[in-house]
Amino acid sequence: MTHAFTQLLLATEHSEQDAGAEALAFAMAQRCGLPLAAVLPIVSNPEYEALAPQLAAHTEAQAGQRIQALLAEAQRAGIVLELQARRGPEPYREIVEEAQARRADLLVIRRRGKRGLLANLLVGDMVRNVVTHSPCSVLVVPRASQMWTRRVLVALDPATADMTPVATAAAIAAECGLPLSVLCVTEPAADAMQVAERALQKAWSTGRAFGVTVDAVTRVGRPHEQIVAAAQQLGADLIVIGRHGGDSLSRAWLGGVAQKVIGLAEEPVLVAVTSLSPPGAHA
Repeated sequence: MTHAFTQLLLATEHSEQDAGAEALAFAMAQRCGLPLAAVLPIVSNPEYEALAPQLAAHTEAQAGQRIQALLAEAQRAGIVLELQARRGPEPYREIVEEAQARRADLLVIRRRGKRGLLANLLVGDMVRNVVTHSPCSVLVVPRASQMWTRRVLVALDPATADMTPVATAAAIAAECGLPLSVLCVTEPAADAMQVAERALQKAWSTGRAFGVTVDAVTRVGRPHEQIVAAAQQLGADLIVIGRHGGDSLSRAWLGGVAQKVIGLAEEPVLVAVTSLSPPGAHA
């Protein structure tokens, strides 16, 4: 079987907020029979260590305990876990650099915080920076999330021709034997509806090329609200969205819609940045 992802990397501090991300990463590794790598970032810098050696030593001791506890949990679950602690002043940079070093194609990380009105505050600076700068797709996991078993929902931006999020969602749906819903949120104007319809037709063809059942849905309203509501109403337990932009400059910014969906959704949200092709598309 061809897997949607083959190089999994879990970013965790092994705290209570990381429980959902750890459980889902373990479940993916078990289901796909894949090894799992993990990175545990530790805040550290020479000035901190020189000025507060006792606090630095305490931090190291706590990190050592978390590492041993996580390794023990992986062993009990039958997971081959390769764990790397990385030290630096900014945890997100250590996570991103570990993803680059391992050539990961999926990074799994907690969402952090609770649902509410200000999603950009609830996602957390570290997670937002990881999603913004990651070289690969990122799966952001609420604390109570589980492995998807019902339906995959992908949100399609009608203004872009990039089908990467749709291809990513279709690959996951195909691997897990799930139906795929493609959602396009647009304005009520006739010309906008026509653009959305053309985008949905292209998305439908992209999804069908992976051999999955695809249904197309058009909604009018605020995109993040409609995406979150559609996931609940359609019974989707995984949301796939795209990261804004394609060049190096635009990749340094995560779109407001994506931030709000990540912050408000009850389901795991996968931010797709890697290109996938339908089976048999390349010789």
